[in-house]
Amino acid sequence: MDKFESIRAFTQVVEEKGFAAAARKMQMSRSAVNKLVINLENHLGVQLLYRTTRQVTLTDSGRAFYERCMDILAELEEAELAVSAQHREPRGTLKINAPMSLGISYLGSQVAEFMASHTNIKIQLTLEDRFVDPISEGYDLVIRIGSPIENPSLVAHHLTKIPRVICAAPSYLQARGIPSEPEQLKDHYCLHYGYLATGCHWQLISKEKQKRVSIDGVFCSNNGEVLRDAAVKGLGIVILPNFIVKQELQRGELQVILPDYNPPELTLCVIYPVNRQLSLKVQLFTQFLQESFATHL
Repeated sequence: MDKFESIRAFTQVVEEKGFAAAARKMQMSRSAVNKLVINLENHLGVQLLYRTTRQVTLTDSGRAFYERCMDILAELEEAELAVSAQHREPRGTLKINAPMSLGISYLGSQVAEFMASHTNIKIQLTLEDRFVDPISEGYDLVIRIGSPIENPSLVAHHLTKIPRVICAAPSYLQARGIPSEPEQLKDHYCLHYGYLATGCHWQLISKEKQKRVSIDGVFCSNNGEVLRDAAVKGLGIVILPNFIVKQELQRGELQVILPDYNPPELTLCVIYPVNRQLSLKVQLFTQFLQESFATHL
C-alpha cells in the first residue's frame, strides 16, 4: 500500500466533502480513490469515514487522524518549498472564510491586491456571518469580528480594532425625538444584531463610566447591511461598525446620536489551524492583512 497516496486521497475526500469531488481533484477514478481510503482504513484497523448516499463525514478517529495528516502534509509542503527554486513564490489555493459585511466592503479589493503581488496563489473566498470552524470545514484561515474562542488547535492573530457608532435616520429622529441619555433608549425602537450575546441590552462607554441599558429590540438580523438598510428606512436606532455606515453618515441618510457614549470596539482577527502555521501562503496573507487592515479600518 502506498501510504502517502492513501493519506492524500483521504484528506482530499474530507476537504472536498465526497469521493466524486476528490476524484476529480486528484484526476483519478472514484473507485480508485475509494480503494485507497479503504486500504488505509484496513491498514489502521479503524473506520475513518461515515459514508451515506448523500454525504461523507469523519468519525472521531477519522477527525484526529485527519488533523495529524494535515500537520504532516503542511510540513512536507514547506520542506519542498524550502529546497526548491520556487520557495520565494508560494503557489496553490488559499481557502478563506470571512464575514459578509467585511468581505463586501473591504476584503474583495484587498484580496485582489494580494493576488496581484502573488500571481501563483489562487483564492477561494467564502462570505458568511455564522461561526466557522476552519478545521472541520477545511479552511486555511478564517477572518472574524470578535474575540476568538480559545482552542489549542487554532492560532489567532489580532488585526485591528473596529469602532462602532449609534445612529438613526433623520426621519426617525424627527418623528420619535433624539435621545440625550442612554437610559432613554428603552423608549425607542432599536435594531439589534442577532448574534450578540448581550440579548436586549446595549453596553455603552463614556469617559467616566460604562452603562448597560435595556432596549426595545423591534427587529434583529445577523447581517450588518440588513440592519443598516432598515435604519436608513427609519425603522429605528442601530449600533454598527463605522465601515458599514460610513457612506450613509456622509450622505446624511444616517445621523450619529449620543456622541459622548460609544459602544465597545470590536476586534478583527485572523484564525487558522495549527497545522497551517508553517504554510507560507497563510503566513504571507496574515502579514498582508495585518498591514492592510490596520490602515484601511
